Amino acid sequence: MKLLFIIDMQNDFIDGVLGSPEAQAIVPKVIEKIKQADKWTFITATFDTHWTTYLKTEEGKHLPIPHCLYQTEGWKLNKNVEKELEQKGAIKQYKSSFGYPWESKQYLDYITEIEIVGLDTDFCVLANALGIKAAFPNVPITIDASCCAGSTPEWHEKALDILEHCHFNVINRKEGE
Repeated sequence: MKLLFIIDMQNDFIDGVLGSPEAQAIVPKVIEKIKQADKWTFITATFDTHWTTYLKTEEGKHLPIPHCLYQTEGWKLNKNVEKELEQKGAIKQYKSSFGYPWESKQYLDYITEIEIVGLDTDFCVLANALGIKAAFPNVPITIDASCCAGSTPEWHEKALDILEHCHFNVINRKEGE
């Protein structure tokens, strides 16, 4: 069984306070990836979730831009991504840091391959990929670069380099990179 892991396709990362043209450009590709998932694909989607005290957190001290505040418009998933996830019965996971904590993975005992897409490549995608690799050390993990965007194009490429170095299968990178 395959796990399709959709990371933080939220409004604030797409067209909100931390949005970018690159993030907006991957939305149709992520939607297509979700649509293509067959009945043997388990889909889970994460929500970066912060509170009004965000600026007092360690992350807030380094990234002093309030974003993905619980129940705000910026916290919500992109409506088109949300629609496809609902049609596929995806599981939603809320997380208050870059990576999702994999303390319990009972429901994932039958996963034989993992694919990761989402935002931002150099923060949450990277952190989640490394966490998943630790939780599933013998499961092949693919990162679809065409369905990810970083905080900048340069950081996106740097993160992809790190992921390849850490034995992730990075696919659909731009020619020559």
